[in-house]
Amino acid sequence: MISEAARLLRCPHCGQGLAVHECVLGCDNGHRFDLARQGYVNLVPAPGDTAAMVSAREAFLGAGHLGFVTAALEASGVVVDAGAGPGHHLEGVLGQEDLGLALDSSPAALRRAARAHPRAAAVGCDLWGELPLRSGVADVVLSVFSPRNGVEFARILKPDGRLLVVSPAPEHLGALIEGLGLLRVDERKRGRLDKALGPVFELEDRARHERALTLSHGDALNAARMGPSAWHLEPGELEGRASVLAEPLEVTAAVELSVWRPRYSPGELARTITGL
Repeated sequence: MISEAARLLRCPHCGQGLAVHECVLGCDNGHRFDLARQGYVNLVPAPGDTAAMVSAREAFLGAGHLGFVTAALEASGVVVDAGAGPGHHLEGVLGQEDLGLALDSSPAALRRAARAHPRAAAVGCDLWGELPLRSGVADVVLSVFSPRNGVEFARILKPDGRLLVVSPAPEHLGALIEGLGLLRVDERKRGRLDKALGPVFELEDRARHERALTLSHGDALNAARMGPSAWHLEPGELEGRASVLAEPLEVTAAVELSVWRPRYSPGELARTITGL
């Protein structure tokens, strides 16, 4: 799908359009990016989730624990999943007439996302920098538990496009977080989200979604290993903590889904951005 998705992309070095030539993605100015044999292209190599973290996420999502989150996402057309991981949510929303683009900085995630759906392509980039997409090409941008680059999301969206943001509620997986000593959800998360997106987006809708989950010790470990807590725990530490948890462990998964509309067209945004 890289060949078809290339029409959405722009060179991260010069901003020119990109096209596939044999096994290379390149622009007219001579910038070239090798296509990985696993089916993805990395335009701006950057550190990301490790292979172990991606495997844990794939196992946890594959077990269906967050299927209710995927079911709440309504997206069609050109769908960009920013921070796609292994592409689980993108796979769940794409139809046979849609085109999906999985963005992530982790090569391990990109390898899996490239195989997530026949209508999806995977591109490596830094989500906090300028995204390697042309302006006004996306119908929907998904941001599920991932970084939110508001200005760039607004730039790549069509004027009537939508940004779907899924954020954990303060009590999300609370019993698991307490039992394993994981990083807690910031109670000010909604306020920080609104402050970050408000200058370039208008909030259209916000809804809470929750499910009671029954987790084995393996599920609990995967949930811990797939998130930011994985960077802060010593090897073997999680296993020791999980061994004393009840099995199965009853927890509540609780998230907020916010739907945002761009305040400006891509052209208006370019003229306004200097004042933000």
